[in-house]
Amino acid sequence: MKYNFLLFFVLLSGLGFAQEGILRGTVMDGELNDVLPFTEIKVIGTTLGTTTDFDGKYQLNVEPGVYTVSFSFVGYKTINISDVEIKENQTESLNVTLEMSENSLDEVIITTTAKRNTEQSVLNLQKKSTIVMDGLSAEGIEKTGASSVASAVKQVPGVSIQGGKFVYVRGLGDRYTKSLLNGIDIPGLDPDKNTVQMDIFPTNMIENVLVSKTASADLPADFTGGVVDINLRDFSSKEEYSISVGSSFNPTMHFNDNYVKGETQTSDFFGLDNGSRDLPIPRNLDIPAAVGNGTNSDGLSISDVTSSFNPTLGPTRSTSDADLNLSFTAANQFKFSKNRKLGYQAAFSLRNTVEYFEDYEQNFYFKPPETDVFQIIPNRTQIGDVGIRNNLMSALGGLSYQTEQSKYKFSIIHLQNAESRAGFFTGKTLILDDIEIKRDNLEYSERSLTNLLLHGKHTSKEANWIVEWKASPSFSKVNDKDVRVTPFEVTNTGFSIRPSTAGAPQRIWRNLEEINLVGKLDITNKHDLFGKQAKLKFGAAYTYKERDFSIDQYLISFKGSNAVPVNGEPNNILLDDNIWRADNDGGFFIQGNFQPANTFNSSAQIRAAYAMEEFKITEKLKSIVGLRFEQYLLNYTGTNNQGDISLDDEEVINDANVYPSANFIYEYSDNTNFRLSYSNTTARPSFKEASIAQIFDPLTNLTFVGNIDVKPSFIQNFDVRYERYSDNGGMISVSGFYKDFKDPIEMVAFPTRPTNIEPRNVGSARVFGLEFEARQKLDFTPALEKFSVNMNISLINSEVEMDPREFESRQLAARDGQKIKKKRQLQGQSPFLINFSLNYDDSEKGWQGGLFYNVQGETLEVVGIRNVPDVYTQPFHNLSFQLTKAFGENKNSSINIGISNLLDDTIRSYYKSFNSASEIFSKRKIGQAFSVGYSYNF
Repeated sequence: MKYNFLLFFVLLSGLGFAQEGILRGTVMDGELNDVLPFTEIKVIGTTLGTTTDFDGKYQLNVEPGVYTVSFSFVGYKTINISDVEIKENQTESLNVTLEMSENSLDEVIITTTAKRNTEQSVLNLQKKSTIVMDGLSAEGIEKTGASSVASAVKQVPGVSIQGGKFVYVRGLGDRYTKSLLNGIDIPGLDPDKNTVQMDIFPTNMIENVLVSKTASADLPADFTGGVVDINLRDFSSKEEYSISVGSSFNPTMHFNDNYVKGETQTSDFFGLDNGSRDLPIPRNLDIPAAVGNGTNSDGLSISDVTSSFNPTLGPTRSTSDADLNLSFTAANQFKFSKNRKLGYQAAFSLRNTVEYFEDYEQNFYFKPPETDVFQIIPNRTQIGDVGIRNNLMSALGGLSYQTEQSKYKFSIIHLQNAESRAGFFTGKTLILDDIEIKRDNLEYSERSLTNLLLHGKHTSKEANWIVEWKASPSFSKVNDKDVRVTPFEVTNTGFSIRPSTAGAPQRIWRNLEEINLVGKLDITNKHDLFGKQAKLKFGAAYTYKERDFSIDQYLISFKGSNAVPVNGEPNNILLDDNIWRADNDGGFFIQGNFQPANTFNSSAQIRAAYAMEEFKITEKLKSIVGLRFEQYLLNYTGTNNQGDISLDDEEVINDANVYPSANFIYEYSDNTNFRLSYSNTTARPSFKEASIAQIFDPLTNLTFVGNIDVKPSFIQNFDVRYERYSDNGGMISVSGFYKDFKDPIEMVAFPTRPTNIEPRNVGSARVFGLEFEARQKLDFTPALEKFSVNMNISLINSEVEMDPREFESRQLAARDGQKIKKKRQLQGQSPFLINFSLNYDDSEKGWQGGLFYNVQGETLEVVGIRNVPDVYTQPFHNLSFQLTKAFGENKNSSINIGISNLLDDTIRSYYKSFNSASEIFSKRKIGQAFSVGYSYNF
């Protein structure tokens, strides 16, 4: 009997606990636009109470009911908020901003919502930021249905995505855009790019993406367009789990029985190679020559070496699958004493995408030598079918430990990516003769990024001193394994291999390893200055980067008097009977083709220190003035192909400069700001750019050539912005900006060889533009109250003053009657960007949907020189639709469907030349994709 009573009591107690609601939120300091630690919170009429932690956050378990909640802090006005309703098993978010007691303002900004509104929180970050900032929340990402940051971030004003991976801010990309992860610099995964590719970050691991468009002293100096800071999921204050699965079907690409496929392994699904594509011989092996008995001094035969290589050289046709993605998240926090909390989080994601491009074009054109001939002529043409399979595995884990005045976080994220590409191409080479070419490609690239972050934050008892530090090593690898290119010349009698004309069959292994070590210290002191509250922030940072890069390249050669029956089939070349041996009359063999310029080591150091003061000049005018010092050191080890330049840990760049910044904010009202900003920033060449390296892309046949003499660019930035926020989550902003470049770096084609490109300083440049953004709920009429509109437009103009070499070369190749101007458009600069979305949100019934559109204007992609015309990327009109239905008792299940590229547009780039018809540089049709997904939160 007594046990039954005890069981009943335990169940009754558990039921009572389960019926409690949660009250939580953040308290902000209205004077300094910062969090307010140690604020006292009381639920009037009860014994319940707590204080905010040093992040300004609080949480209370409260019985269901309607209460008045009091917020107080010494020196600030006490706020009592009435009619706060706590519901059973639900969370009520109550965020407040406290003003100083001597402040004459009659109002206090109060935000209360039934659930966490992350879009509103990002808007609040923008409003309170000391710099011009735009952002995208996890909630906003979810509305678009995007599976990666690259797909979602293009909704941010002035942001576009190049190649489906790389972020451009205000039309400026690569070296002009800085990518950070949790505020820390991380290495990229593409040897041909300076920034991090955004498609590797799955959205289920993202808290928000913040884009800083103006500089302050606490930000890195090496950006111009913007700093894109990807913030991973923060630690949850309660137990949360989620699982989601989805698929996407594109009729053009999926379940297509003509799909072009390379070799695949089971491990590819997890972004890992199982070792079957590794180089089969030691890197420094002395490969025997195909002479005599074909052996070296160790008795190793050339036939054995050749036989050790995978004989598959060409792709096959097969049926393609649809895209698939799967993700899981978990988080919780435990309070094991009054002021001590321990939290954890974990996330895992798998994403498989399949792309197929029929009639993919990549061409190269010249201006004719005769200046009275206007129509450009082909140098090499190429068209074919390309299949791409991309597999991404992501894992995130972390722990947090919090005391009354300190908080520690440790997190680790690992991204593992495998991309397999295969292609059948036909085309013509017209360099010396009109030769028809058949070419087969097989490519495989394995990429990985591991980032560890140890983060500490400490505050004094009075909260007037805050010390924050971060230590973060990152490790990245890019292994392009057994890239196979097999060209044939098409003749009247069949196919032949003529290296001098079509090129020789080749095998390539390309390896990149990079390590980043970053340390950062920020110290903040809240103090009085001239009788008003002010905030001094100062600190230091150190970054060390080192990259090892190498290419192992092997040619497949033929020797003998008898022809071998290959018949244009690449997989016949290395059949056992077709391999050269000392006792046969004809066969193929592997030949080393080591090029010194394909191997280098480079390291960089960035030493930084800064100080900045935030001070209210008047009641409404605030200034944030700072100075940042950075020293950039770049060392290089490598040898050019000619052997006349050999560098051994040579200091290539030693640049030390001071970068001032000033931001002024006039708070016209609680919801209206006027901003004015000025700063100096820089853009630096990457490892491969300040080098004597040569990097060949076998698919496009482009070769990147390093320039050891390239130097950093320096930019002066001016910004002005008006912004107004409304209580219902709307906002309007108008921005203007001007940027003056000294020695901008651009990729320029060689005058006599258009397939070779190199980085160059090209004189001076100017960029100026306007941005307009509006977010508005259409609640002025009941029929539209659940609809909202988001729109942003960027209009940008750029001018580059060409250096004398480029200007003279363009004059030499000018057509009759053509006038060559000394200025042109900046490479990668889009003249306009448009984003528009119409959203529907009925949280009560669980319906959410949106129509999303974005486009960017014609953009200079490749800078031509002499007889090479300029290449322009054409506008791509991307219209997509997303619809989500949440259901279940607590709306914890949802199904979403989506359609992308509703207009069925094509991605195109064209050569453009004076009085000539435009010709295709590259073209691929991506089709329309239909997606469906299911997620469950518990």
